[in-house]
Amino acid sequence: MMLALRKTAPAPGLALEQVNEPGFPVAGEVLIEVAATGICGSDVHVFKWAGSSYHFMRPLLPVTIGHEFSGRIAATGPDVTGLVKGDLVVVMPTSSCMRCPQCASGRPLLCTSRRTIGLTRDGAFARFVHVPALSCIALPSTTDPAIASLAEPLSVGDNAASIGEVRFGDIVVVLGPGSIGQAVARAAGWRGAEKVVVVGMNDHARLQTALKIGATDIIDVADCSDLKQALLDITGGRLADVVVEATGHPSSVNDGLSILRKGGILVSAGIHSVQAAIDLTSLVRNRQQIRGAHGASRSSWETVIQKIIHEPDSVRPMISMQMGLNDALAAFAMCEAREVSKVILRPGLNG
Repeated sequence: MMLALRKTAPAPGLALEQVNEPGFPVAGEVLIEVAATGICGSDVHVFKWAGSSYHFMRPLLPVTIGHEFSGRIAATGPDVTGLVKGDLVVVMPTSSCMRCPQCASGRPLLCTSRRTIGLTRDGAFARFVHVPALSCIALPSTTDPAIASLAEPLSVGDNAASIGEVRFGDIVVVLGPGSIGQAVARAAGWRGAEKVVVVGMNDHARLQTALKIGATDIIDVADCSDLKQALLDITGGRLADVVVEATGHPSSVNDGLSILRKGGILVSAGIHSVQAAIDLTSLVRNRQQIRGAHGASRSSWETVIQKIIHEPDSVRPMISMQMGLNDALAAFAMCEAREVSKVILRPGLNG
């Protein structure tokens, strides 16, 4: 038996339960002994169960959650090559069917039958988890597992920056200082943005983390009456070339468009529990674009992994604390209250 953090019912809350350890992996899969798993904003959404954004999970419950993780190969299924017992790996949590028209045309991110570890199948808030071998990317054995577990949010951030076409010299504004917002800020800095401005509201701790992770400036809208003017003061009169919305709050879409230059790109990366309304006439006349970003391509994963290997200290400030799996419910309470940036749960500590 092993301890696991599970969504057991379509209602607020999570449960720490003893469950059976997974058996020997089937063909094409591996068994991972989890080393470190990060609490993601989507995990908090599942915990809160507000709105309808995660109601697709209803028929699949109970499910062990957790999708931002690293671990070591404990066993390999038949026909698995390139991975051996003891390898340290990170795991791309979403897998594609490789059979639908989108996959056949080389666009697996648009697969119509994608499955996600920790949402549609058991995830990594447990000691062991089965995953597809093709989803694993091996890392040097000396890599800090906690840093490695940041690969997933960092990849999502890199993907959002790529979709926004962030370029050298750009003014980039990130709405939302959570893990994805921080990851976007880090990616924009890596891409050479001149200014990376992260915006939050009454979110001091996470805004300070954003500064440590790559933001050049921060704005707490609780302290200013005019977001647009605050941005112009920072940039010397320039509006944003790219805005990335990573809040999930409907009002932030219009806020983002209000500070976006003509012809600029707004990337929506937040998960919204209610619909957002926008002024399409203004959007058209300003020749602005809205693009959706979700998940990450393998190229973003490979880019981020090289940074993790060679520049671990550039992302280390994202981690607020590390706790044992026994402390998961307390950790989720802190995340919900926005008291921390990123909490890493370590099953090996006490679970």
